[in-house]
Amino acid sequence: MKTDDLIGLLAADTAPVPRHAGERRFALALAAGALLALAWVAAAYGLRADLSRIVFMPVFWEKVAMPLAVAASGLVVVFRLAHPGARVRGWWIGAGLPVLLLWIWAVTVLIQADPAARADLLLGSTWRVCVFNVVATALPVGAGLFWALRGLAPTRPMLTGAMAGWLAGAVGACVYSLHCPEMDAPFLAVWYVLGMAASAGIGAWAGRRWLRW
Repeated sequence: MKTDDLIGLLAADTAPVPRHAGERRFALALAAGALLALAWVAAAYGLRADLSRIVFMPVFWEKVAMPLAVAASGLVVVFRLAHPGARVRGWWIGAGLPVLLLWIWAVTVLIQADPAARADLLLGSTWRVCVFNVVATALPVGAGLFWALRGLAPTRPMLTGAMAGWLAGAVGACVYSLHCPEMDAPFLAVWYVLGMAASAGIGAWAGRRWLRW
C-alpha cells in the first residue's frame, strides 16, 4: 500500500472532535472530583457542627479566599497547558499571587500578636494532620483532572501535572475547610499551602509518568 493511500485510509476513519469537548471534559472531571472529595471529608472527618452558621460569616470566606482564587486561576492555567500552542500569560500570577497575599496577611497577624500567642496561631490544634488531610481530599480531584488531561494533548507533562496537582490541592483545601476548625491566617499560610504544594509535587511526578504522549 502506498503512503498516500494509507494516509487517506486513516483520515477516512477519523471523526471530528466536538468543539467544546475539552471544556466539558474538565467540567465533568472537576465536578466528579469535588463531589468525591466532599463525600470523603464527610465520611472520614465529618463536617463542622457550626457549618450552617459559619458559612454566612466573613471569617469563613476570608479562610477560603486563597484556595478559591488559586483554583479559579489554576483551572485556566491547566486547561491552557493541555492545549499545544495556547498561551498562559498572566494567569501564572493568578495561580500564585493569592498565596503571597495570604503570607503577607499571616506575617502581619503574627507581628501584631502577643509573642506568647504566636505558636498557637501557627500550629493551631490540627497541624499534625492538616497537610495529609488536604492531600487526601485533593486526590479524587487530581484523579479527575488527570483523566481529563489524558484525553487532551499537554506538551509539558511534568509542568502540567504539577499545575493540575496545585489546582487539585486548592480545591481539596476548600473542601477540607468544611471540616477544619482552624481560622487563623498564619495556620492557613503554612499548613494549607504545604498541603497544596505536596499535591503539586505528586502531580508533577504523576504527570511525568502518565501525561507523556
